[in-house]
Amino acid sequence: MGQIITLLSDFGLSDSYVSVMKAVIAQINPAVVVIDITHQVPPQNIGSGRFSLMTAVPYFPPKTVHVAVVDPGVGGKRRAVGIGIGTPFGEPVGFLVGPDNGIFSGVLDQFPAYAVVELTNAQFWRTDEPSGTFHGRDIFAPVGAHLASGVPLAELGAAITPDSLVQFSLPPYFQTENTIHGCIQAIDHFGNLITNIPAIVLSHPWSVTIGITSILSALTYSDRRVGEFISFIGSHGWLEIAVNNGSAQTRLNSKIGDPVEVKLDRIGMS
Repeated sequence: MGQIITLLSDFGLSDSYVSVMKAVIAQINPAVVVIDITHQVPPQNIGSGRFSLMTAVPYFPPKTVHVAVVDPGVGGKRRAVGIGIGTPFGEPVGFLVGPDNGIFSGVLDQFPAYAVVELTNAQFWRTDEPSGTFHGRDIFAPVGAHLASGVPLAELGAAITPDSLVQFSLPPYFQTENTIHGCIQAIDHFGNLITNIPAIVLSHPWSVTIGITSILSALTYSDRRVGEFISFIGSHGWLEIAVNNGSAQTRLNSKIGDPVEVKLDRIGMS
């Protein structure tokens, strides 16, 4: 397989925006393999885009270029950035390209940035007069294609410090003696509520309280009858709240950032 570029956006699939980005990439390097992570991020929902990207990046081979465009600040003062990421041990992982609005903060919690540039070199844009509403076409897609074609990150713009990158505002989880406090960090297509509490701090049995609803732990959907609530460890490694054959979001009227509390008999990790 050739060099890979992934695309993630809130553009949906009913308009031509995604195909136009792919066409721009193909004009620069038709040999690049383009893989869609998702284009069904809820409009302007940076938190949802952050989670989708964070859970997808670890499965791609090294040197993959990830272009993410959930960009409610397009045309404004937010920076356009390119980021080189690696493991904590210094092994290269790939590149991130997109707006500096917090969408990359989940990935950067796993893979630190070893280099960051603001995308100021118009030589690698589609045009030096980009649209004020479609940087995905005019800046991010072409920059991603040039990165995938071997252009060094440093040539794409002016270096900036990694600690200046915008962080997505999400309260961290914390523990007391037998309770873990966290929040909803994402809501998936099925209405499942994905918390920011990782599996490593959990041990069966537990109960989750969200609002006035208390939900017991289980291993899988089949442990509960249709229509019943369930809390379990999702395939992504985070505590999840769901309804068997239903939507926990709809039943609980939940949103990203809502607090959750987990009570358990013993703490999986101190």
